[in-house]
Amino acid sequence: MNRSLVIIPTYNEIENIHAIIEKVFSLAIPFDLLIIDDGSPDGTARAVREMQHTYRERLHLLERAGKQGLGTAYILGFRWALQHGYDYIFEMDADFSHNPEDLVRLHHACHDEGYDLAIGSRYVTGVNVVNWPIQRVLLSYFAGTYVRAVTSMPVMDPTAGFVCYRRSVLETINLDKIRFVGYAFQIEMKFNTWKHGFKIREVPIIFTDRTQGNSKMSRGIFKEAVFGVINLKIKSMFTSFKPVKEQIS
Repeated sequence: MNRSLVIIPTYNEIENIHAIIEKVFSLAIPFDLLIIDDGSPDGTARAVREMQHTYRERLHLLERAGKQGLGTAYILGFRWALQHGYDYIFEMDADFSHNPEDLVRLHHACHDEGYDLAIGSRYVTGVNVVNWPIQRVLLSYFAGTYVRAVTSMPVMDPTAGFVCYRRSVLETINLDKIRFVGYAFQIEMKFNTWKHGFKIREVPIIFTDRTQGNSKMSRGIFKEAVFGVINLKIKSMFTSFKPVKEQIS
């Protein structure tokens, strides 16, 4: 039986954590959940521990001391997923900006259609973003244009944080060499997946900005993404990527 794990990093998500866990576990596909909490002072981890009494075999928690970055949380989660035998590994936010029901569509793209990476894309069929100010929409959209121009990677939403990886992708990418922690982490993972020749599918979604809690976006994260893309391109010119499969976009 194929096993699927949804990884959700958290920091101060007490307003959302109960509802997001209940929603994921209500879906037709039996997803397991791994919450990685960075020492939330609002009691997010405590709330998860309480819910583990109800979902003993499906709800897992890793706690870290303080904010260590989105990228390092996902790398930790990827390693945990591989060690525990999961076949499909998902990234998702805790704040309902990603509709949990779309997990089923991402799973379908990998499990049934044979793709290695399914991306919940805000821009593959236009601009599908709700409740963002126009400045942030434009910043996000043109960030994708910038990434494609520098890297030639044919992905419309390279900074997307709602994805499904087939296990073989995470086994192939050298996770020890993934360096970025913010939005550049998302670009770096997709870039490595593409360079190795894995099959990629962008699944159109509607992204709705959070209504509870606070955004974790910062100037430092944005700066890392801008310069990180250039660094990725330069490094790739001196790196040999072993082709795995014919890539489809």
